[in-house]
Amino acid sequence: MSRKIRVLIVDDSATVRQTLGSVLESDPQIEVMGVASDPYVAARRIRDEIPDVITLDVEMPRMDGITFLRKLMAQHPIPVVMCSSLTEAGSETLLQALEAGAVDVILKPKMGVAEALAESRIRICDAVKAAAGARISGRRAPPPPAHHVVREPEKKLSADAMLPPPSGRAMARTTESIICIGASTGGTESLREVLEALPANAPGIVIVQHMPEKFTASFANRLNSLCEVDVKEAADGDAVLRGRVLIAPGNLHTMIERSGANYHVSVKPGPLVSRHRPSVDVLFRSAARSAGSNAVGVIMTGMGDDGARGMAEMKQAGARTIAQDEASSVVFGMPKEAIALGCVDRVVPLSQIAAEMQRLAASR
Repeated sequence: MSRKIRVLIVDDSATVRQTLGSVLESDPQIEVMGVASDPYVAARRIRDEIPDVITLDVEMPRMDGITFLRKLMAQHPIPVVMCSSLTEAGSETLLQALEAGAVDVILKPKMGVAEALAESRIRICDAVKAAAGARISGRRAPPPPAHHVVREPEKKLSADAMLPPPSGRAMARTTESIICIGASTGGTESLREVLEALPANAPGIVIVQHMPEKFTASFANRLNSLCEVDVKEAADGDAVLRGRVLIAPGNLHTMIERSGANYHVSVKPGPLVSRHRPSVDVLFRSAARSAGSNAVGVIMTGMGDDGARGMAEMKQAGARTIAQDEASSVVFGMPKEAIALGCVDRVVPLSQIAAEMQRLAASR
């Protein structure tokens, strides 16, 4: 398939429309088919030509983005990526957008600093390409083009560079198992389903979900209000405890470290790894080194290959591993890559992940 992904940009700011359009069209797989200053203009554009993906601002005149999103999902579902400024208050609204059917959330492009703009381009273009292949409301949108993907340059940093070298000593067993989960596009609602199914005494869990900074705290708080387990945004030094779930903060890498028989997390800045920060590969590789056979790795819905190589290292270290199946994944990218490496023990639907990861943790 050679056709480009057609994107409609909906934002009341002419500057944002221009900047976002330039960012998207810098990717050879993406074409901006049009722009709209508000949902009413967008609705007229959609009547004439249906885009593959819509990027949608939250706050606009005449009709806000959430209201338009709900109308769109009810009448003519199209993959939508919400585009927001970096604010604490806005993160609560963006959670509502994901619940209403948005595929993903991105931050408006960062201008001024070349490195920040380069990272924004990677995240924005990746989010749009993932949305183009996402399942929404039982409908599969057109897949991204199959021709060669031109990658944006990123700072080369092996995940190994962020971790201490292996000690060479055998990993002592502890009385506790820990679970590490990686997810991306479609993961917010999928994680909610998994965590809501867990009992209050579930094994300690650390999660990397690709999402912007300041958004993860609201996401953790929302999950905490819905689940029997305690859920919080991870802070440097937090202990990994039974009945606790730690969500990696947006824009920071999160790693498992061990002190005696206990585990805690290290939360640190650093360049993109596997095109992401936080990176699932960084989390999984740290679990391989620090937890070994005491760990269970779970890779869920998302585009790309972040987590596949890290899961392979977990498997080699004796960990048990799970991948979400294609039928229940919004985007079957990350699980597919891990399965292709031969490092997945069990491939299960979303509805069975909670039970399966507890079973594997208990059978150590």
